[in-house]
Amino acid sequence: MPDSHHGSKTFVKFINNDADALAQATHIAEQAKTDAIIRDQQRRYPVELLQQFSASGLGAITLPKTLGGPGLSFQTLADVFRILSASDPSLGQIPQNHFGIIQFILSEGSPLQQQQLLQAVLEGKRFGNGGPEKNSRHTRDVQARIVDTETGLRLTGDKFYSTGALFADILVTAATYRDKPVMAFIPLPAEGVEIIDDWSGIGQRTTASGTVKLRDVQLNPDWIIAQPSADKPTLRGAVSQLIQAAIDAGIAQGAFDEALSFIHSSSRPWIEAAVERNADDPYILADVGRISTELTAALALLTRAAKVLDSIDPQQLSAQSSAEASIAVAEAKILTTDIALRASEKLLEWGGSRATLLQYGLDRHWRNARTHTLHDPVRWKHHAVGNYYLNGEHPARHAWI
Repeated sequence: MPDSHHGSKTFVKFINNDADALAQATHIAEQAKTDAIIRDQQRRYPVELLQQFSASGLGAITLPKTLGGPGLSFQTLADVFRILSASDPSLGQIPQNHFGIIQFILSEGSPLQQQQLLQAVLEGKRFGNGGPEKNSRHTRDVQARIVDTETGLRLTGDKFYSTGALFADILVTAATYRDKPVMAFIPLPAEGVEIIDDWSGIGQRTTASGTVKLRDVQLNPDWIIAQPSADKPTLRGAVSQLIQAAIDAGIAQGAFDEALSFIHSSSRPWIEAAVERNADDPYILADVGRISTELTAALALLTRAAKVLDSIDPQQLSAQSSAEASIAVAEAKILTTDIALRASEKLLEWGGSRATLLQYGLDRHWRNARTHTLHDPVRWKHHAVGNYYLNGEHPARHAWI
């Protein structure tokens, strides 16, 4: 378990522009490379790197200037996650929900809630996700309940896939209150909240995406935000999915970069290739060309999706512009999913049998890709895109589209 940092004071830098944000992300990513294999193999948490992330000011880059933030672009947000995830996608995944929650607050929070909750972000606090429920019918089936008692509002329920909760300052979780869906914000530590690191997935091993038990947890009624109705246009899903796609693009980039290095440094040519270096094998050359092209295409669609989001005025958001954003991001996510899986698998193929040796840790790329791309089924992205262009149907509005 990591040392608790709840309530600690952190000096937080203020990022003024896109270049500064990318420089900070690159600096942290370079440090993350050093022990990435050890962290994966031994399940060591990237606690110090997370603290650097918050202290650098990266956690506040999407806050608008009207609320004290720098108001940076979604393009920069995607680039930050891509850069971090190329070094360690667990480090990239931990704060992904933090930004989705920020978007939710900006969209649904009252002015007072925005001021209070987002001021915490400016001070370097991180939101953590009290995730979906493992034993429910589907991800939107919420069994956690908030009830009125003589001592105030109380929350009880069990959550899983709670990425980032173990490292968070404020836990955010979905619940039902008076038969309506809400999001509850809980400062940590809190009596009745138990966060258990029982995540045992084959990849993304240090995200601590495990269980949160909530037992009669007292809530601040001012820190409960109603979920929007299904007919209200929102960018929450598109922003969340843009980050997901950026993480997958980072996994692909990290696998591809390490593949090129391993081919040169540690792999042997196949005997029938009749070449001195594996880097001169004509079939590997063609394969590398294909993967490079597919990665370039995925990155181009990721950039395009971010630009679509950046082009939308939140004050003028409509059902059509919301749908356009979700579809653009879905198209990007289709390609980033595919290239993350293909690049991480080709890395092992190009390196040969020795690429599977534990000392190299190359298998982590495929395990991370396979695990993270299962967050939501890409087959439904194909369906949403096809239904939009063929039938003019807008995609569903939730955090997974």
